Parts: sequence; structure tokens; C-alpha cells
Amino acid sequence: LFGHIDHRGAVINDKIVLNFFDSEQALQAAQSHLITAHPLQAAPVSTDVPLISNQEAYLNIALIKAYHENLSRGQARRLALEQLDRLGLAHIALRRNPSLTPEERFYVMLLRAAMVRDAILLIDQPFKMIPHLKNIASVRAVLKKIDDLYLSCHIFDYSWMKEKYSGEGL
Repeated sequence: LFGHIDHRGAVINDKIVLNFFDSEQALQAAQSHLITAHPLQAAPVSTDVPLISNQEAYLNIALIKAYHENLSRGQARRLALEQLDRLGLAHIALRRNPSLTPEERFYVMLLRAAMVRDAILLIDQPFKMIPHLKNIASVRAVLKKIDDLYLSCHIFDYSWMKEKYSGEGL
């Protein structure tokens, strides 16, 4: 699914890099390095960057394009609704953060991050955000559906979570 394992232990394909760490300090240092190296492109998907709770799901996504590319509110709204529909999530467009399931929240956060121009997605511990997932297959499927929206995706997690990144369905 993700390609070969390089000498650092990260699993790589042409767009997705898995990064595993043995400590919180090492994980945070690697994330900080990526953000520092690409300040305009780094697009985190993390519990540290929550959705705006009093805004609808589509607006959390639309605000990024409206701000970064000076799109009109209508253009940004249409784009956000198209991206939600692309993932089969058009029905959640008007829901606010507290009304979303963990999986819906994650995908809205992912689409929001992908709205950054030339996005380098940084997904911080996806199983922390979607604890009921047995493996990474559904996240990988969504990343494949939107792979035209980002340059690369870096998934950061702990080494003891590696098992969830392999197995059936991947």
C-alpha cells in the first residue's frame, strides 16, 4: 500500500510518508522540523488544530481557500461543498463540530488542510482522532481520492502503532 521501507524505517510511496517515533519529544521535534521547513505549505491535521466549533463543516474548509486565495465566499463555499461531496460527506456540510462523529471530524480537518495551496499534509496520530479504526485503510482510501489536492502527506505516529498501518484491506 505505502511502498517500500527506507533506511529510516518510514514507509514511503510517491506521496505518503509514514513516520514512527519512540517518544513524544521525537515526534514533536519531527513535526516542528517539517512545519519550519515548509511554513506556507505545512497543513496539520491534528487535535492541536481543532475545527472552529461554532462554524459549519463546509465553512471550516471554505475559510482556508477564501483567506489564502482571496476567493469570494460563494466560490469558497462551492469548492468546500464539492470536496465534501467527493468524499460522500455532503450531508454533513451544515453540521458543526460537536455534531460530527470522530471520523467525519477527521475528514473535515483533512479537507481543510488540503485547501492550503501546495499542501504538505501533516497528520498527527490519526488513531488518536479516530480511535475506533482497526487499521489505516479508510484513511488511505480518502487520501487517494483527494491526492490531487496535496503535494505530500506525512503521517506521524508512535512505533507501537505500526501494526495498524499494515494488514488486510491495505
